[in-house]
Amino acid sequence: MPVSAFSTLMESMHKLKRISLPLIAVLLSAFSCAHAQANGSAKIAVIYSGAFQDGKAGIARYVSVITKVNAEFQPLQNELNQTAQRLKGLEAEIAKMQQGATPATPAQIQAKIDQLDQQKTEYKRKAEDAQANYQKRRADALRPLQEDVAKALDAFAKARGITILLDGSQVPITFADDAIDVTDAFIAEYNKANPVTP
Repeated sequence: MPVSAFSTLMESMHKLKRISLPLIAVLLSAFSCAHAQANGSAKIAVIYSGAFQDGKAGIARYVSVITKVNAEFQPLQNELNQTAQRLKGLEAEIAKMQQGATPATPAQIQAKIDQLDQQKTEYKRKAEDAQANYQKRRADALRPLQEDVAKALDAFAKARGITILLDGSQVPITFADDAIDVTDAFIAEYNKANPVTP
């Protein structure tokens, strides 16, 4: 029975799943580079997207969005901090009871330990929920900005005749000359075109 093109494609896709994404990106870049060099038009640049969220030298809109999300969660963070302090106080109280500094029966000490364990469990659950909610809210808030930055990055590369733009924050790069690092230039251009209103 002849092998169909579809089954061959599916088999190839299953094999590719085993290869890591960075390796695929490097291979695609190498292929594109070889193709562009054959045509004599290769221009490679490197950008470090991790710098976009830098509080001082990054993209101002990232900082603005993250600051707003942090402000939304600040009351919950304050509550968690206060609970953590209460738990430390309860631990200190139990320690004093166990050392005999505060008179207490073994039953009273055990009751305090049980109270501490219950409150620790509630605190841990609340902190985990808060972390998950924060991560989701942050991702939702950043998604439109990331899409906008991706479009701006595409336009930036095309305007400068860049054939291949590698993200050094995503793909390991052994060496890149500073002359091909366009991170600061892109951030400056993006911030100029997209000012943040206070």
